[in-house]
Amino acid sequence: RLTPLGRQLRADLRPVYANLRDSLERARMTARGKTARLRVGMMPFNVPDMYPYWETFRSRHPQWELQLRRAPYVDPFARLREGDMDVFLTWLPVDEPDLTVGPVLFRDPRVLAVAADHELAERLAVPFEALADFAHAMPPDMPDYWEDGYLSFHTARGKPIERIEQVTNADELIHLVGTGEIVHPFPSHVTRYWSQSHIRFIPVPDMGTIPYALVWRKDAENDLIRALAQTVRDIGVL
Repeated sequence: RLTPLGRQLRADLRPVYANLRDSLERARMTARGKTARLRVGMMPFNVPDMYPYWETFRSRHPQWELQLRRAPYVDPFARLREGDMDVFLTWLPVDEPDLTVGPVLFRDPRVLAVAADHELAERLAVPFEALADFAHAMPPDMPDYWEDGYLSFHTARGKPIERIEQVTNADELIHLVGTGEIVHPFPSHVTRYWSQSHIRFIPVPDMGTIPYALVWRKDAENDLIRALAQTVRDIGVL
């Protein structure tokens, strides 16, 4: 744990490090014939599903570099505001006064992840109401409305959906699911990209679909962001 002096030193050095990193990155891009870079932080796991967007953007704008990275699990809005990414691909709703919500890329049905020996593991489907019978975990420091958009705090009948743990990364989350301590609802694309033998994924049909869209800072909007948003609009929802 850093001392107050250590925290101050880290804060003082952060812009120095950022400037050095940016200078090295600009030199690297110049050597590759690129004039600018667009960094997309992704909350979902299905990068290959969205190749039509990425490849169309790259073919339309070969002078620009498109970087796709995993978004941080904890407080990603802060990382967007701090400039660590230019565009954030995340679930809706997003209702932040300084952020623009762009076009939707896809909508996914929901599945419930449970341990292979869980009492629900052999079910063909699970009603949303049943989620209140089991413990859940979510990352810390999420806006309530955004967390509720992913996993409601109550079922339609008013039963509370209890969070017993806070997790800081996806590995922690799937570990708790695998040990049977929690269950967790995911977008259905995880069944294609994140299957594990000790986890079962069960459809939750009445949970509805969850939309994922581009989000960016209003004061940082530029030609690259507008071009990516237009590419998504031209192709439409996948």
